[in-house]
Amino acid sequence: MEKKPVTTDHAPKAIGPYSQGMATPQGLVFTAGQIPIDPATGEIPGSDIATQTRQVLENVKAVLEAGGSGLDSVIKTTVFMKDLGEFAAMNEVYATYFRESPPARSTVEVSRLPRDVRVEIEAVGIVTSR
Repeated sequence: MEKKPVTTDHAPKAIGPYSQGMATPQGLVFTAGQIPIDPATGEIPGSDIATQTRQVLENVKAVLEAGGSGLDSVIKTTVFMKDLGEFAAMNEVYATYFRESPPARSTVEVSRLPRDVRVEIEAVGIVTSR
């Protein structure tokens, strides 16, 4: 088995030379960094960090599930934030998605994100169904 691109209509389409996600023969799913775009409308819902984080995690969830994984099987995330001063508000939403055994995580502040959003998250999950 070779690596396999992961695609879903329940997350924003890739707008460049990358895949929404990639599944490996070793049973891992890597998501591309997801930003808060509603896949149904192509719009960014809200300008606050909580609303944007919620949409990002719904997008991450959709890509993981399309690859045979899920939020309960995530082992690592990376969170990119425009302003670490909003960390507490982002973390409050994040905690509702990862209640038990939260994954390892890195969080970094960046100067700019695509479409000037406030947050982007990528994840690595274990495949639970094939």
